[in-house]
Amino acid sequence: MKSSNISVPSVELDARVAQFGLRVAASLTERSATLPHDVTERLRFAREQALARAAQARAASTAQVASPAISANVVQQGSTLALGGGPRGGTDGGLWAKLVSALPLLALVVGLMLMQHSRYNQQIAAAAEVDTALLSDSLPPSAFRDPGFAEFLRDGDE
Repeated sequence: MKSSNISVPSVELDARVAQFGLRVAASLTERSATLPHDVTERLRFAREQALARAAQARAASTAQVASPAISANVVQQGSTLALGGGPRGGTDGGLWAKLVSALPLLALVVGLMLMQHSRYNQQIAAAAEVDTALLSDSLPPSAFRDPGFAEFLRDGDE
C-alpha cells in the first residue's frame, strides 16, 4: 500500500481549523436554545468549574516557574515566557561581564584625559613662544605694556 504525503502549508491548515471551529461553535449555539433548563444549568456549572481549574493550573505553573530551583530568571508576561539574566551560581562570570562592559567607559575617560593633557601642553607651548619672542627681541619697555602686543606677535608668526 502506498501512502501519499500531502504537504499542507501551516497557514492554510490553521485557516481550515479555524473555519471548522467556527462551524462547530455556530451549530452548538443554534442547538443550545432548544436545551432544557436543567441541562443549561449543568453546563454553566461545569463551565465555571473548568474556568476555576484553569485559573488554578495557571497559578501553579506561574509559581513553579518563579521557584528558586530554576537556575535562570523566567519572566512571564501574558502568555509569553522569557529568560532573563543568567545562572546564579558562583561561577557565572558576573564580575568579568561587568569589567568587560566598563572597558568602553574606561577608554573614553583615558581619551578625554589625553586630549586635556595635549591641550594644556599646546597652551604652555604658545605661552613659551610669546615669552621667547619677548625676551629675545630688543623692544622698548612701552611695547610690553601695549594690550595688542601679544596679538601682534601671534599675527607676525603667520
